[in-house]
Amino acid sequence: MDYDVIILGGGIVGCAVSYELSKYNLNIAVIERDYDIADDVALINSSIVYDGLECEDTLLARLELRGNKLMPGLASKFNIPFKKKGYLLTADDKEGEEKLTEIYCRALKRGMENIHLLNPEDICKVEPGLDGNIKKAIYSKNTGIISPYDLAISYGEIAFDNGVNFKLGEEVLDIQSIPKGFKVVTSKNKFTCNMVLNTTPKENYSVDSEDRASKDRNHLRYFLIDKDSEKSYRNIVSTVERDCRKIYIMPTSQNELLMGIKDNKEMSYEIALQEIKEFMKNVSEEDIKGFYKSYFYNDPLVIDDSLIDKGYIKVIGKHYGQITMTPVIANIVCETIVSNLNCVLKKDFVDRRREFYRFRDLSNEDRKKVIKLNKSYGKVVCYCEKVTEGEIIDAIRRPLGARTIEGIKRRTGAGFGDCRGAQCLCNIASILSREINKDMIYIVKDSKNSNIVKGRIKEFNEM
Repeated sequence: MDYDVIILGGGIVGCAVSYELSKYNLNIAVIERDYDIADDVALINSSIVYDGLECEDTLLARLELRGNKLMPGLASKFNIPFKKKGYLLTADDKEGEEKLTEIYCRALKRGMENIHLLNPEDICKVEPGLDGNIKKAIYSKNTGIISPYDLAISYGEIAFDNGVNFKLGEEVLDIQSIPKGFKVVTSKNKFTCNMVLNTTPKENYSVDSEDRASKDRNHLRYFLIDKDSEKSYRNIVSTVERDCRKIYIMPTSQNELLMGIKDNKEMSYEIALQEIKEFMKNVSEEDIKGFYKSYFYNDPLVIDDSLIDKGYIKVIGKHYGQITMTPVIANIVCETIVSNLNCVLKKDFVDRRREFYRFRDLSNEDRKKVIKLNKSYGKVVCYCEKVTEGEIIDAIRRPLGARTIEGIKRRTGAGFGDCRGAQCLCNIASILSREINKDMIYIVKDSKNSNIVKGRIKEFNEM
């Protein structure tokens, strides 16, 4: 056998399971069709750590609550941004109030703590920035904000340092049963293994042609408000869902403000902004730093082990609380795999992410010390986010280092500023080209066929 376990998909669930399994004396591979891991996380590098309050499915609500309790410890261990933030679920009419009361009673029956039903005068004390038309709100003290890409990268880097083999840029074409285990056929290779964890189910694999995922998708529109604007909120704020429509206001891990609107219909920029203005009266178009389109996922999230006797497990569905549930899902899947394989814990497991510098967060005294050690940290590449050449080089040379512009952007923040990369994109591409020893025309933004330079009209030594 080439491997004990092959994990299909290098998303956040695949990375988390690889981390948990790397604690054992197993030979593990992760196969990802994209050029980087964790390509399934949010466009904005901030995600709500839910507590199960709004989740209608009792099992998923329990997974969220368990994940919520694990997240602060993981963030501390991995040294990634995490902020405790309260959550206000609001209603402005009688129908909304009735729905809030129903949600509150359901939460109490589930044994949830630190939640309160607030009247208008109490709402203003908790969140002064809210409009006075709000009639009632549920306030939870359990929630928070985390950087999901940093969480996924941390899982992946530690797994890589502990021997997990990541195969990027390979698409899985088929999974076939063999007398002892499986054969995984990719666009580049063929591998054999004892067990398969599939986090990206599709219908045409030989071993499993049934796709049990029921898809519940809505359209989501985000507006990013600059951190220098006067708009600030202490808590995460959301309206109660009405006719599949819901509005969010969320402080990000970078001290910016994110406003979102979810609807079952696709919305234009103008309509989405108008809807948000009706809820958040003091927002203006001048405050908007970015506009993003995405999807709101509310699929049933299922760990399908119906073929565990053959050594095959899959994780089905996408859910808005998946970031929160990931640590728990990883633990459950890991326990299932370990119980089916003859393995023991490693004695030399290193449960620590390699350190790195965030230049913008250092004091001037610490910056001088870092520059003295490595002069490349004295050259700022992204002026908006204060990201240096040293940070970009480190992001490329690290375990599972960046191989795309988007990979550098998510690891360092370079290109997330007000100019959206207009000033620094060429410099970032040049550094990446030099570090991975590839010509500029082969540098991609994110995935295959996203080359930032299509060709040359004349050869130059540098760009």
